[in-house]
Amino acid sequence: MFELLKTDSSSRARLGRLHTAHGVVETPVYMPVGTQASVKALDNRELLEMGTQILLGNTYHLSIRPGMEIIQQAGGLHRFMNWSGPILTDSGGFQVFSLGQIRKIKEHGVEFRSHLDGSLIFLGPKESMNIQRLLGSDVAMVFDECPPHDTPVDDVKKAVERTLRWARECKEQPRAVGQLVFGIVQGAAHPDLRQRCAEGLIEIGFDGYAIGGVSVGEPEPEMFKAVEMTEPHLPVQQARYAMGLGTPAQMVELVARGVDMFDCVLPTRIARNGTAFTSKGTFAVKGGAVKADFGPIEEGCECFACRHHTRAYIRHLMNVNEILGLRLVSIHNSHFYLKVLADIRKHLADGSFGEYRREFISRYVPSEKVRAARAKAAAMAKAV
Repeated sequence: MFELLKTDSSSRARLGRLHTAHGVVETPVYMPVGTQASVKALDNRELLEMGTQILLGNTYHLSIRPGMEIIQQAGGLHRFMNWSGPILTDSGGFQVFSLGQIRKIKEHGVEFRSHLDGSLIFLGPKESMNIQRLLGSDVAMVFDECPPHDTPVDDVKKAVERTLRWARECKEQPRAVGQLVFGIVQGAAHPDLRQRCAEGLIEIGFDGYAIGGVSVGEPEPEMFKAVEMTEPHLPVQQARYAMGLGTPAQMVELVARGVDMFDCVLPTRIARNGTAFTSKGTFAVKGGAVKADFGPIEEGCECFACRHHTRAYIRHLMNVNEILGLRLVSIHNSHFYLKVLADIRKHLADGSFGEYRREFISRYVPSEKVRAARAKAAAMAKAV
């Protein structure tokens, strides 16, 4: 299922291949987020042209709208959204545990109310795995408990034990044909609990392992520490997935720490606010500084937006609220993310990743807007 092709001599970075029912995924890889069976503002043709290998879908949201009856009638998620490549679905656990005080944790799952109409819903390992089986995703995630980073240690211990108990229940559920299932390591900022969770999941036995409980409001150094304290306990011959991460610089650094798979909503989210990613950081496309700038968003970029349109034109579209403007920035940002991971794979293959890493980090300047968007994403998840 996972081939480890090469390891980097200067870091813990790995070059690999994940074999799925709908094709091979070259890793490290970025997975565009298609929460509602669609990557916001992009169509499948555009995703394929920019090199997308695998998409992410959301179990919780898809089970509510359009509902499993419609997706079953369509023949599964791939046919419903007309995507022939691999799809990974999350378990819905992150969304459920973001509901805070309006949920009740029970032995075999969580009872909560729909964010749409207030109807009572129960979701647990059995329900989550059944939904993912019916969706027919290539990779299904176990249903876990994702505590906030500042949760008291006694509560984190309980979350880890509950995560392991639910993981065993998930393992027992039927799967779609060829469907892989990944376990999720929790444990917040506690090395002993991270180790306990990882070892427990490995004992159960899964097809890959995710590092959960990151990008949940913690400072970046703490996020790196959570990955560093988890990765040594994960099997070398299986894929590692850092959930909900990250900025381009974070992905470069996390690849260096042994991570193979990423997903993140930032490329399209900040595009809708008029912010573009570049190799030097981000800049505001709507800003007056580019009013008469007739160059592309980034020189040398091969995305459709940069090949065909100027900063000045895109700024005009954004400022008059033309939907094409946010689509063009979304195309550029998504292409940029995919290109960063493609470049990482290339440099891992030829042995120059260490040099690439140093150069990338030295020129990339994180922006306050991206930090704010990440914080907003965490806040929005809690609101769901």
